Amino acid sequence: MTYTNALKTFILILSCSFLTAACSSYMAANQPGKLDLDLFQSGTPKSLLIAEFGRPAQEQVEEDGVKYDIYVFNQGYSTVEKTGRALIHGVADIATLGLWEVVGTPIETARSGQKMAVKVSYDESNLVEKVFFLKRKYG
Repeated sequence: MTYTNALKTFILILSCSFLTAACSSYMAANQPGKLDLDLFQSGTPKSLLIAEFGRPAQEQVEEDGVKYDIYVFNQGYSTVEKTGRALIHGVADIATLGLWEVVGTPIETARSGQKMAVKVSYDESNLVEKVFFLKRKYG
């Protein structure tokens, strides 16, 4: 390989690494936010649960007349966690001239929060009566 070809290859690799730089930083900063799980307690109005976690994935009324909702959501990360991860990825990108993205992007793809499913029963006033955590899975 001649010096000119080696230089062209190096410039091409360097250009590609700068084009992909900051993907992991961006992904870390845009992960889902941390939700208030303390709302899943007896006496909380259904409207507060909807405001925090969105519409239930499933709503049902049992034969005994008890109303149940199942909320499915990703429990994300605090602003401090997201900012710290984004900064670490940014520093690693600079230190490795963008090559960190080969490692950083798959890490952030895999770390998209904790998948959760929660079943909630309500009383006749639409206040939380019982809470059942059905699923807690990292993914």
